[in-house]
Amino acid sequence: MQIRNQIKTAKPKTAGVWDYFSLGLTAFGGLGMEVVYAYFLEPFVYGAPMQEWTPIQTIIHWICICITWGIFGIWLLRECKEKYNVDLWASSRPMKAWQIAAVFLFIITAVAINALEWGGLKVICEYRNKGFLLFAFQYIYYAFETVLFMMIIIFGQMACECWLDGSFPIQLHGKIPYGGIVCGLTWGLAHIFTKGSLLSGFNGILWGAMMGSAYILVNKDIRKAWAVMFLMFAF
Repeated sequence: MQIRNQIKTAKPKTAGVWDYFSLGLTAFGGLGMEVVYAYFLEPFVYGAPMQEWTPIQTIIHWICICITWGIFGIWLLRECKEKYNVDLWASSRPMKAWQIAAVFLFIITAVAINALEWGGLKVICEYRNKGFLLFAFQYIYYAFETVLFMMIIIFGQMACECWLDGSFPIQLHGKIPYGGIVCGLTWGLAHIFTKGSLLSGFNGILWGAMMGSAYILVNKDIRKAWAVMFLMFAF
């Protein structure tokens, strides 16, 4: 009982570079769970590779991976709050007009890049290709996916700021999108592995940098960051 009380009253520790970096790696590992499901577990269960799944099997996959990603996201938020006393839900200062304009520019740029790759607006192409039911679950999947790559950006940013604290002028501290660079490298490597394309890897780095910059522009507000990144990624 005494040990239990000591654990409950123990003060949160101050997070260091590796603490934040390990949380970011955990988020990356959460995203990587889809590889385990899609290439190892589910083909064994369904008796067919992912490319041959029925619509119902695809929806079941999305539901399972969304639940998994949701568990990872909740755990990361609680771990950050309870272990390190860092509340990612804390409100940030209001955005200035130029920040709002810059965020809209990033969204428009991202939508334009998606349109070039898809041959039209991504959201419309997805709907036409999949129909209503698959489209609805696909975008729920995108919403949960956004949570975890946003976590990579957030914790990558925290780790690098902690590591490089005092290395740059005070005016630049916290304004360089380190988290986007970290996310871009992990995202790029993942795309090279899953799609076998260096161009896909480069695109991953570009997207990471853009979303990391957007995170800085919304003053590191997790709510605004998720909304902006979802629009950039899914539309």
